[in-house]
Amino acid sequence: MASTLTRSAHHILRHSIPSHGITHARTTTATVTATATAIRHLSLLTRPATLTQIHTHTTSPTRRDNGPHQKRYSSHSPLSATSVPPRKKVTLQTLRAMYKRGEPITMLTAHDFPSGHVAEAAGMDMVLVGDSLAMVALGMEDTSEIVMEEMLLHCRSVARAVKGAFTVADLPMGSYEVSPEQAVQSAIRIVKEGRVQGIKIEGGEEMAPTIKRITQAGIPVVGHVGLTPQRQHSLGGFRVQGKSTAGALRLLRDAQAVQEAGAFMIVVEAVPAEIAAIVTKKLRVPTIGIGAGNGCSGQVLVQIDMTGNFPPGRFLPKFVKKYADVWGEAIRGIEQYRDEVKSRAYPSEEYTYAIPKEELAEFERIVEEGSDK
Repeated sequence: MASTLTRSAHHILRHSIPSHGITHARTTTATVTATATAIRHLSLLTRPATLTQIHTHTTSPTRRDNGPHQKRYSSHSPLSATSVPPRKKVTLQTLRAMYKRGEPITMLTAHDFPSGHVAEAAGMDMVLVGDSLAMVALGMEDTSEIVMEEMLLHCRSVARAVKGAFTVADLPMGSYEVSPEQAVQSAIRIVKEGRVQGIKIEGGEEMAPTIKRITQAGIPVVGHVGLTPQRQHSLGGFRVQGKSTAGALRLLRDAQAVQEAGAFMIVVEAVPAEIAAIVTKKLRVPTIGIGAGNGCSGQVLVQIDMTGNFPPGRFLPKFVKKYADVWGEAIRGIEQYRDEVKSRAYPSEEYTYAIPKEELAEFERIVEEGSDK
């Protein structure tokens, strides 16, 4: 390709400038300009064009438009082009101040860039990259299937979208139970490679040494007591915890041990509201409830559950409130698209690109005459 263009450039020069010696090489200004322009165009063609160059040459030669409102001719547009109003970064100090003044803390899960993007745009205080993404994003049977590499991929995706909320990620099953040292290494990977601000770890008293070791490494830890999904098999399935006096006392001891180990926050899952409220009052750190009543310091839900982004008939825990019907809206839109494509109603003229009439006429003439071959 390059050699062909070089030969073309030599051809232009040979036929534009007389070859009668220097004294006779009196080319006109127009000839020089035309030659320079041709060479410049050829030089552009001999190197890969960037997206900016393509855009510049398809719109205006005097204006570059690289901002979020850049005019595009492809659907391959990054979601980051959709700006979210900047806000002050939520930090540990922010969360502690909210807890101190009794302001409920909002937390929502996210598993990729779009879900992180909408959680950020909605003003969540915290975003959790939960291992529940194993089921809601990857189609796995339960949270025990997901591995560290998969968590890291999803963490990075969410982190690109979430700039204001405080982000936390679950340590997946198998990445922290062997020893505190293993847990520290996993926590470092999640924070360093996953680009989140803290980690969440399931377990009570037995995990206190591990939590202490991670916090000593300078990594913020969110504890998780009550129903711990990674241990569902040892708990007899997804069952409410703390329904007996003994169970409630064990829950309180677990929460206190996790607090003393250095966790700055504790998720309390599937616990009677009265028990969770008492536990919350006994602690010096905020609790985030999920199926634990309104007496916790804040709440968390799985985003796909609360937005209704699932087909009819899917089981939902009692504590999930469905705030929207994303699945229903998506089905309606996709079905309409299918019908319009079948009937050729889409794309209408509104959704197509125009060509100057004279260019179209010339193209049709050439095709009709067969001179395009």
